[in-house]
Amino acid sequence: MIRVLLADDHALFRQGLRSLLESEGMRVIGEAANGREAIRYAAETHPDVILMDIQMPELDGVKATQNILEIDANARVIIITMYRQDRYVFEAVKAGARGYILKDADAATLIDAIVRVAGGEALLDPDMAQNVLDDFRDKREVLPSGKHADLNERETMILKLLAQGFSNQEIALRLDISEKTVRNRLSEIFTKLQLNNRTQAALYAIREGIANLE
Repeated sequence: MIRVLLADDHALFRQGLRSLLESEGMRVIGEAANGREAIRYAAETHPDVILMDIQMPELDGVKATQNILEIDANARVIIITMYRQDRYVFEAVKAGARGYILKDADAATLIDAIVRVAGGEALLDPDMAQNVLDDFRDKREVLPSGKHADLNERETMILKLLAQGFSNQEIALRLDISEKTVRNRLSEIFTKLQLNNRTQAALYAIREGIANLE
């Protein structure tokens, strides 16, 4: 059963999400009306997936996501937004959110996104990935460069599969290794490349030509 935390300042929207997710066999383990509540609930309950509204009172979704990932680097956040090109969506993805979903998406799209992210995937479409990479470049912010030569062949393949959206379980099956080995190798990859999370790793792999999203 996938455990989901809802963070949105509109009670009716949260109630609708709760009804939908519970009808699909998921468990809503908390509802936050602002970013500060989202941080507290995430730290207390360690949900499998956090649905985070981008604009909330007291603390917005970007800052809440940053704080949650500082507490738990493995937290899986999906940003909920009205607008695909929202400036804040870029910042949240850069901070480590696994991707975003539009508020007008249909139920099947939302459920699929939650299942994929719960399984370890990142929801990075080509345009979003490129926009975030361009933003890193324009602001001269650092995604480490030119270090993938330090990776061995197996680590490079794991990084490529991660960037293509495969979960740890799927990577393990494809490479005929255990999920524990995948987790350990990913930890080593993050250390070698000075990356903090799967989203940054996927962006790095795309930028360096190790993988593409087409």
